[in-house]
Amino acid sequence: MIGRLDLKKLIISLILPLAVGGLSALITGGSMDIYGAVAQPPLSPPGWVFPVVWSVLYVLMGVSLYLVWESDAPTEQKTVCFVVFGISLLLNFLWSPIFFAARGFLAAFVVLVLLWLSIIGVIITFYRIRPVAGLLQLPYLLWVTFAGYLNLGVYLLNK
Repeated sequence: MIGRLDLKKLIISLILPLAVGGLSALITGGSMDIYGAVAQPPLSPPGWVFPVVWSVLYVLMGVSLYLVWESDAPTEQKTVCFVVFGISLLLNFLWSPIFFAARGFLAAFVVLVLLWLSIIGVIITFYRIRPVAGLLQLPYLLWVTFAGYLNLGVYLLNK
């Protein structure tokens, strides 16, 4: 159970995914130009949707991380959560440079599949400690599922 709010842990929990996303965006500057230049599958949203959705998802990820960090769960159980979460963040970070900078659409799709699996791991491990922390990851899973459709569509339409 969470007692009082630990503002330092909350800020760290929020900054971590936001920083990873920001760094990835910085590395792939001009990515929306690339997105606009490739053939896209049906249902592709306009480019402005991506930073809005990702910002919300990174905040949800941070809040769920905080809930796990502040839980009374054993350290070993939290460590597993942090490792799985870290793997997910790493894969999240790698996707943009592979897709946009390298234009490795198929390789990016493979990374996205691994990311999707890691998010399932985050949901399961977080849920075991704090169900709401796992549930807060569901929008992320849904968005990455949709991103997988878009990524595969871009690959198939642009090979």
